[in-house]
Amino acid sequence: MRLAVAATPGVAIPTLDAILESEHELVAVITQPDRAAGRGKELRESDVGQWANNRGIPLLKPIESKEILDLAKSVDCVLTVGYGVLLPIDLISIPKFGFLNLHFSLLPQWRGAAPVQRAIQAGDPISGVTVFQLDQGMDTGPIYIQKSFDVPDGFRSADLFESLSILGAGAVLETLSLMASGAKPQPQLPNGSSKANKISKEEARINWNRTNLEILRDIRAFFPSPICWTHFRGEVIRIESAQMSVARITPGVLKVEEGRVLVGTGEGSVEILRVIPAGKRPLEAGAWLNGARLTETDCFE
Repeated sequence: MRLAVAATPGVAIPTLDAILESEHELVAVITQPDRAAGRGKELRESDVGQWANNRGIPLLKPIESKEILDLAKSVDCVLTVGYGVLLPIDLISIPKFGFLNLHFSLLPQWRGAAPVQRAIQAGDPISGVTVFQLDQGMDTGPIYIQKSFDVPDGFRSADLFESLSILGAGAVLETLSLMASGAKPQPQLPNGSSKANKISKEEARINWNRTNLEILRDIRAFFPSPICWTHFRGEVIRIESAQMSVARITPGVLKVEEGRVLVGTGEGSVEILRVIPAGKRPLEAGAWLNGARLTETDCFE
């Protein structure tokens, strides 16, 4: 089968590797245009773009969807994985088998831009992947295959992305075989849908009046991006990781117990494990504590 893949983030790479090593022909890769990144705001190519260039695979970076019209006419199917662009209905109906999408949830749960983060935030014990045919809705198309995954306790979004990206590669290859054999996708269930809205920077600000469980889930959900944050001595400090603590401390108040950094919540406290102070590299909490020289009046706000 002649395929094109439209993708942007690194989580698509296991699927790209699997397709490249299969009997299918990867005709081209489509990714978003280079974006300004880092302090210098230099243009940076997407992870998928770098992958394609390193392997000599034709790469397109369209500004408008009509730029891939000819490519869509030349392939049997286009697979999208975190491409980040809403494609028009007249485009996705062009290839023989249409456009597929690898989505990191068990649809109709968590339709939208941040399914992995919302699953971690909600404390879902089970996640998974869905390969479905694109239609004009937001993650509403008929399903070819789903594979579930038991989420280990303490998993962060980075961990779940990695596990689901590997699971998804196999699901895509199975779907391509089903399509070739004439199998048809099945409509999604009418009930049980939920939205996985994009995460804003402001949402990632920690409200220390919430329960310790809610705060921990947010910290795990928003890593590696945008990373939960709070204010310390008037500057932003990001919290990469933390764990449960049973100490009763006033919300936001910092306390040191046996070298551990604790911060009060609306229900107990959490122990801070790893932080990113403003303008500095990530630090273990103990190393940050040595430099911060906490006083009795210090708190997170």
